[in-house]
Amino acid sequence: MSGNIKNRIWNFQEKYTPYIFLLPFIFVFCTFMAYPLIKSIYLSFTCTNGPKSIVWIGLDNFIFLLKDNNFWTAVRNTFVFAAFSVFLQLPCSLGLAILVNKKWLKGKNLFRFAFFAPYLCGTVFVAVLFSVLLVPRFGLVNRALYFLTGYGLDLKWLGEASMVMPTLVLITLWLFTGFNMIYFIAALQSVDKGLYEAAEIDGASSFQKFLHVTLPGIKPVAVFVVIMSTIGSLQLFELPYVLLGGPGPNQAGLTIVMYLYQTGFETGNLGYASAIGWVLVIIIMSVSLFQLWLGRSKK
Repeated sequence: MSGNIKNRIWNFQEKYTPYIFLLPFIFVFCTFMAYPLIKSIYLSFTCTNGPKSIVWIGLDNFIFLLKDNNFWTAVRNTFVFAAFSVFLQLPCSLGLAILVNKKWLKGKNLFRFAFFAPYLCGTVFVAVLFSVLLVPRFGLVNRALYFLTGYGLDLKWLGEASMVMPTLVLITLWLFTGFNMIYFIAALQSVDKGLYEAAEIDGASSFQKFLHVTLPGIKPVAVFVVIMSTIGSLQLFELPYVLLGGPGPNQAGLTIVMYLYQTGFETGNLGYASAIGWVLVIIIMSVSLFQLWLGRSKK
């Protein structure tokens, strides 16, 4: 009997132990991921400002969203920011990666850390830092511009609608260029060196080697970086919210996530905020799938 009992216990452990170890993850996932997602889908079809006042309204939130000028302002600002930040940031990241990957460069590790260090500061800290650096007349940036050019002492980086978006793009460029540089360094180091030697034997110039050897070699990583950078840009919130204290002059810094936050947590319209959130999910998925398809189609 004792042998049979031991066999049963062993069979039970062998069969159910993996599921027992998965229980903590399943509990956390269902509590903090699955339930909120399902609940937000339900709330997007309701009008509610709390658990005791929920009214089913069907697609009215999404219909109103299509007519909401503030939402479309947020969409326009978000896509402008994403386009400029990605198309400026990634070439700079690749250029820095190529530079610090050169054999003749001394102190490579120091340069790599220096370029990567801004990312370690965190978005909120960077927003607070630049809110001080960009103060008109007394900010270090305006002082430096005035010292170098004789102009720019009274430049209002955060007070003029036309300056808000360039300011956000430049700060993001400083913050994330070094981070993406690390990905490109890893990709460059994985390119087969024999291909460069073969290209040199064929008489290829430096630009031709970059175009026909480097770019194809780092393409998978480049596609990944483009997609992740675009997703991060479309989710922009902390930087303009802390830096501007809100959407800024003429809503020049209003983004989709900021509008979602204002609608859900400041106005209290949780149903409409949920609809905005799911439209953002659809936008991110559509853009990401398009970029993935574009990357594969040019294989």
